[in-house]
Amino acid sequence: METNENIGSLYAEIDWLQNVINQVISCYLQHEGVEMHWTELPMPDLSEVDSPFANTVQAWNLTNIERIALALAITPHIRPEILDVFFGQNSIYNRGFTEFGGVIDKNHSGFLPTGQTLLFLISALNPEWRLQVLSLFENDHIFQREQVLDIETTEPFIPNFNGVLNLNHRWLYYFLTGEKPKLAHSSTFPAQKITTELAWEDVVLNPAIMDQVEELKTWLVHKDTLLQDWGLFKRLKPGYRALFYGPPGTGKTLTVSLLGKNLGLDVYRVDLSMIVSKYIGETEKNLSRIFDTAAHQNWILFFDEADALFGKRTKANSSNDRHANQQTAYLLQRIEDFPGFIILASNLKANMDDAFSRRFQSIIHFKMPSVEERFTLWQKAFSGTCTLSPDIDVFSIAENYELAGGAIINVLRYCALAAIQRGDTVVKKQELITGIRRELKKENKTIMQP
Repeated sequence: METNENIGSLYAEIDWLQNVINQVISCYLQHEGVEMHWTELPMPDLSEVDSPFANTVQAWNLTNIERIALALAITPHIRPEILDVFFGQNSIYNRGFTEFGGVIDKNHSGFLPTGQTLLFLISALNPEWRLQVLSLFENDHIFQREQVLDIETTEPFIPNFNGVLNLNHRWLYYFLTGEKPKLAHSSTFPAQKITTELAWEDVVLNPAIMDQVEELKTWLVHKDTLLQDWGLFKRLKPGYRALFYGPPGTGKTLTVSLLGKNLGLDVYRVDLSMIVSKYIGETEKNLSRIFDTAAHQNWILFFDEADALFGKRTKANSSNDRHANQQTAYLLQRIEDFPGFIILASNLKANMDDAFSRRFQSIIHFKMPSVEERFTLWQKAFSGTCTLSPDIDVFSIAENYELAGGAIINVLRYCALAAIQRGDTVVKKQELITGIRRELKKENKTIMQP
């Protein structure tokens, strides 16, 4: 796809927007000889154009109002001078026109359109069309489902539509290049995509746990059938919440990753270090970015070590306690209303607030593996190039040392490094025992020789 064709379709759309702006302003100010309504200006015909912008407009069957909103948000990035017309002065008050909206930023000398700018263009001549503009920012609109447009948050005392009309940078990049970049881990999106190279056959879980995991898979595969075809949307909310709890290394994160891999869903792990803030209101704002971005995506949202956010509420003996409790109440409401799939992980179920526990559709206890399961884990861990010496009784190792799967993998890493330093692939018994001792020491446990 030629880049100049991508730019060409955007320029054509902005040329049309410029004509619309001039026509609306002229009609609104009652310039002499201006009678044509802006809707009579022909929109660019994109039916024969092969560009990311044209294809998007065609696929979504956008109306003239939707196209104006999209073009207005694109213009500051492509042809900012087109919007200079909004700098016109009101001769009566010797100042700009309040109804034009817009702001000027210290880093941008041009006119940045706001929601008010869009409202003016659409409803200045037809006030009843204001509702059509408002609908562009409702959750079920394609612009919101696909995270295309939004209006920047304003101070509480400032009208909401005075916020800057913002085009998601990913969509601008797509319109220009034809490639939509992946969401990057940043302060505005504090979550990271996680994947795994393993498969279900590499996992060793208690059958009871696997049965519960299968229930999650069934919901993810058949939720649309249940909600729509079976009509259960009247009784069930579209969201699903699960809690995985148990000691570290028992397979919680791996199971989440495999759910996503098996079903073709992206898994995003929320970075709690960038979410939690000591400042009142900041944690809620950070979480809002995550929930708003994920609300219309077919993702699995994963909160690891969730105790930091979803822990028990305390008695409100201080302002800090009241703030923490308000934060918990906010979280309760957001996860209750979230239409997607959320998994929380915690080491201890007792650490979770009871109000959260009641809202989980599924609670799965990842227990420490049994002797037989540990035996299988040891066998799988050392089934590749790196193997155990024949004189090592693997079952005895499994029987005597209670280690989770994650800890066994750490032992594998230590033993593999020890073996390769000797120029070998076979692990000696003493190396294995040393690796086990290192893992048990992390939990302040002593080792017994088998």
